[in-house]
Amino acid sequence: MPRLIRRVLIALLVFLLAPYVLILIYRVDFIRPVSTLMLADLVTFQGYDRRWVDFEDISPNLVRAVMMSEDGQYCAHGGVDWKQMRGVVDDALAGEATRGASTIPMQTSKNLFLWNSRSFVRKVLEIPLAMVSDFIWPKQRMMEIYLNIAEWGPGIYGIEAAAQYHFKTSATKLSPRQSSLLAVALPNPMDRVASKPGNGMKRLASLIDRRAKRSGAYITCLYD
Repeated sequence: MPRLIRRVLIALLVFLLAPYVLILIYRVDFIRPVSTLMLADLVTFQGYDRRWVDFEDISPNLVRAVMMSEDGQYCAHGGVDWKQMRGVVDDALAGEATRGASTIPMQTSKNLFLWNSRSFVRKVLEIPLAMVSDFIWPKQRMMEIYLNIAEWGPGIYGIEAAAQYHFKTSATKLSPRQSSLLAVALPNPMDRVASKPGNGMKRLASLIDRRAKRSGAYITCLYD
């Protein structure tokens, strides 16, 4: 086998296996992972604001709002919501517009190890990463990592920096309304600014707030 091809294959193998090694490392509570977007900001000398905060120091208002907005079955699935995934596949095969089916483990895996643009290859890589990380990490650890690497504005990563940037408060003191606005901003934090919501965003935040207040049966894996 030519040396160049061998090197390419080794590099590809390392690329595919390295995330699984990192999943094991990130299981350790005092490790504070960074996302690929954060690394990109560093490489391009843009910098970023991220202030790690432990799960216990994040307002339950925020945790409930994010879960009910992003992944209502978070406590029930093993990293992938296969029912939602089947719905997306059926819609695609029928030529209909597809809806999002990414779970919090899938989004966390994408943010930590992959890239942002939509592609079939990324999704194929994302699914096993989500399943393995969900198996290895406790649900609280998964949520802690997700909320500390999620993007909430230009160079604003993690819930502590987001709470300070948008509402001049800390992650532990976020109100239900503030939490709901931050939750609905997550899919598009550049256009959806939590501290400057439009009417549509306000209505969506009100819906998420109502869901969050009725979420007791859905969050048993996070709170006793």
